[in-house]
Amino acid sequence: MIFTRNGLLYLASAVFLFTILFVTRCGPPKSPEVQKVSTSNYYAGSETCVGCHEAQFKDWVDSDHDWAMKKPSESTVLGDFNDTRFKADGAEYFFFKRDDEFWVRTSTAEGVEEEMKIVYTFGVRPLQQYLIAFDKGRLQTLRASWDSDKKRWFHQYAGEEIPHHDWLHWTKGGQRWNTMCAECHSTNVKKNYFTKTDSFHTTYTLINVSCESCHGMAGNHVEWAKKGETGERKYIKYPGRMQTDQINQCAGCHARRVKLTENFTPGEPFDDFFLVQTISSNLYHPDGQIMDEDYVYGSFLQSKMYHAGVKCTDCHNPHSLALILDGNQLCMRCHTPEYNTPAHHFHPVNTESSACINCHMTGETYMGNDFRRDHSFRVPRPDQSVVYGTPNACTGCHTDKTDQWAAEQVVAWYGEERKDHFSDHLLLAQKEDITEKDLKELKDFVANLRYPSIARATAVEYLPDVWNRESFDWFLKMANDSSVLVRYHALLKFSNLPKQDRIALAAQHLYDRSKAVRIATARMISDVTTQEMPVEHREQYNVAFGEYQHMLQANADFPMGRAQLGDFYLRQGVYYRAIQEYKMSLQMDSLIFPVYTNLATAYNLTGDNANAMHTLNLWTKKEPANARPYYLRGLLYYEMQQRTKAMEDLEKAVTLDGSNFSALYNLALLYYEEKDFQSARVTVNQALQVQPGEQRATELLTLIQSAKQ
Repeated sequence: MIFTRNGLLYLASAVFLFTILFVTRCGPPKSPEVQKVSTSNYYAGSETCVGCHEAQFKDWVDSDHDWAMKKPSESTVLGDFNDTRFKADGAEYFFFKRDDEFWVRTSTAEGVEEEMKIVYTFGVRPLQQYLIAFDKGRLQTLRASWDSDKKRWFHQYAGEEIPHHDWLHWTKGGQRWNTMCAECHSTNVKKNYFTKTDSFHTTYTLINVSCESCHGMAGNHVEWAKKGETGERKYIKYPGRMQTDQINQCAGCHARRVKLTENFTPGEPFDDFFLVQTISSNLYHPDGQIMDEDYVYGSFLQSKMYHAGVKCTDCHNPHSLALILDGNQLCMRCHTPEYNTPAHHFHPVNTESSACINCHMTGETYMGNDFRRDHSFRVPRPDQSVVYGTPNACTGCHTDKTDQWAAEQVVAWYGEERKDHFSDHLLLAQKEDITEKDLKELKDFVANLRYPSIARATAVEYLPDVWNRESFDWFLKMANDSSVLVRYHALLKFSNLPKQDRIALAAQHLYDRSKAVRIATARMISDVTTQEMPVEHREQYNVAFGEYQHMLQANADFPMGRAQLGDFYLRQGVYYRAIQEYKMSLQMDSLIFPVYTNLATAYNLTGDNANAMHTLNLWTKKEPANARPYYLRGLLYYEMQQRTKAMEDLEKAVTLDGSNFSALYNLALLYYEEKDFQSARVTVNQALQVQPGEQRATELLTLIQSAKQ
């Protein structure tokens, strides 16, 4: 389960030329009894499989997939409900039983203490959670969780008091089964979220992650097997032969991703249903190491293992999920024995220090007690830690030593030169003072197909939008890259170009083989009507536009998903709907700050500058150290002819963030209009340092120099 506010996608909007973050991220369900579907095929249930697949079934029983979700009983509830009291972080719980049912007394969203029944258990190790039914079809995950190893209650987000209105409060969306968890913890889940009523009618066919979660409906396969025919398996998905087949199956749940459609079909291409999150620094460390939950796929895509064709089942039993060998022997299946000696790792043999995973698969603890390892399989780089503050395996163990000590030790063991790694370029992309030389290096990096696509796409995200002819040509080249992820993020860089330029670009990319890229194209031209498209492209425009709208609906139960719906209506010019969606987004989570930008814009476009100003004032109070609201408020003051206040806010924005080109340019323009040519010249030169050669800033500098003469 992902409990976070961090965003996944970026979408440019209008007027203020801002961007919004879009999150990709659990009504009681129908009976978990097997439900035959209307077609000839149907879900047969795991018990049907055991007759022919006894070994696989035996492995699966008692696995994490088997325990993904269960009805509460004496055998499934691991937590102590024997009149047990637990208090943490300002919250109190009393766990008890009543008539063979499991109950908890604690406070709700309104701060009122209530007795509530446990309706499902969720997970098993290293923690078990408990679900409670609320109105509008919602199932909520209790914050208090049971530590299966230490046999005690504990709090996720330990040490943090979460207010009742917060998205992360246990009664809110961040802890909702329907939104956050359901589709990966049960079989054939249909979320069924209704935007008008903000309600769910979520269903599933089988309660846990069963055989048919991965192999698809087995009814026809069972009927075929009953006939006693031999030969190739029929009427079933078999994701075991190729790396691509396994990725298509496993990554749907084991990835931080955005949904492109409402429901996933087992065995179908991942890219037709999801867009993987890039390794940007809101979720990962600046070098791509795991920070927030990534569910493995995002880190695995970075690795040499992935690019060498290694697949999930090379290390994991797909049914029990256990490792197929213990310790370094697993790694030695592929790596030469020399790697398992002190000549390579410089530590005593058969110790924790000599374990491959402790150097090459460092980890993070999520959800309070769930330690997970980084699957990017990287070589420790303490030299990067010295410069950028990134973590490294050496000082992760040698906590009494410095990063500089570790960097020197690595040089002593392995020599001065470090092998080229994409992280060097990714770290460069996040520098505040990127030079023209840096920019060229980054462009060369993005265009180099030797590097992982997920890292190249992340660098595209970091680069500024199109600002001159050279950048236009380069992003156009990237929009035709072999990687879906690179094409997707490159296309979004054109979102603020004039409409006719975007229509011309869309004519090609609406036909992309990837649904994600077609959606990016539709987003780029979401303010374009069918009649404005060339006749020969209208049919495909409608196809891509339909896919885009489907994606919006599939994510509307997230605060930023709802905000993206608002952005869609904003670009369509349906401002009252945009305001509704933005307000609903903030009702879901008042701390999703980019939404304040969009709401202020929507009010501004309706001429309601009073509410626009109120929205921005509210944002500055909530985030006084953020430059963005001051920049936007400065533009609004300028529009309202309050030039002194506009200048104050733009100066504040530049002080807080000297890399904001738009703030620098607009402040320089205001200085010029006020005939403060010295300040104008200094400020526009700062803007040109941020975006060298930018046309508007270059022209403004010429005007300033002419005025001074």
